[in-house]
Amino acid sequence: MMKGAKFSSLLVLFFIFPIAFAQLRVGFYSRSCPQAETIVRNLVRQRFGVDPTVTAALLRMHFHDCFVRGCDASLLIDSTTSEKTAGPNGSVREFDLIDRIKAQLEAACPSTVSCADIVTLATRDSVLLAGGPSYRIPTGRRDGRVSNNVDVGLPGPTISVSGAVSFFTNKGLNTFDAVALLGAHTVGQGNCGLFSDRITNFQGTGRPDPSMNPALVTSLRNTCRNSATAALDQSTPLRFDNQFFKQIRKGRGVLQVDQRLASDPQTRGIVARYANNNAFFKRQFVRAMVKMGAVDVLTGRKGEIRRNCRRFN
Repeated sequence: MMKGAKFSSLLVLFFIFPIAFAQLRVGFYSRSCPQAETIVRNLVRQRFGVDPTVTAALLRMHFHDCFVRGCDASLLIDSTTSEKTAGPNGSVREFDLIDRIKAQLEAACPSTVSCADIVTLATRDSVLLAGGPSYRIPTGRRDGRVSNNVDVGLPGPTISVSGAVSFFTNKGLNTFDAVALLGAHTVGQGNCGLFSDRITNFQGTGRPDPSMNPALVTSLRNTCRNSATAALDQSTPLRFDNQFFKQIRKGRGVLQVDQRLASDPQTRGIVARYANNNAFFKRQFVRAMVKMGAVDVLTGRKGEIRRNCRRFN
């Protein structure tokens, strides 16, 4: 991308999130902890080498954190009533990886790097390892002091397109952002229980969802006999690319909301553009991730820098 285009993109982002971006900045730890991003990158690379599904796990963690009380690492808190105990967060994992990163950062730069920034940076690095875009993202978030499971209200797999888009626009993102972020399902895994009705008894008809490709129905039935989960992108499940959009245009969306994106008038044109241009999708994904990473952040003297990501100081 040309320098002018990058500058224009930043202007748009600053206009949308003026308060957040006044405090967040690229290279926030360049003086206080210059090795911070290298430490995060190295540990994420080690984990990815063992389990490449870490990309999907971190994307899910980042999304579930940012859309409940903002990107403040409130999801990481261990408590019987914390966000972590809410139903939608039961499938969130890789908390141990965040712990390992935090431990190394505390050894190098005590009480300096927030858990919220660790999640943001780790997610960014894992996307690149899966073949996704390389991008710089502002840091300087602080950790929240509140985490309640009653605050968790995340969209489910059967939500309408208008409902899904509204979920994003209510946080200052737009429809292009919403579709790009849902495109992260290109490396996602879904529990079979989230779509079992689509392959067996759709809406009580005793038949599969007619919008689903019959070959996919058969494939998913076989998969779910032997496994609790299935890839949301049946083409390149571990590769961050635009194949997800190509698949849903062929009736091969695993989750109902994914399939609806390809046919709903509000989003089908965007799906087509992403399906036809991988580079365009990746650029839009970066814009959406930077914007999402600034949702309701705590900066300055708000919040805290946790010494242990699982506990408030």
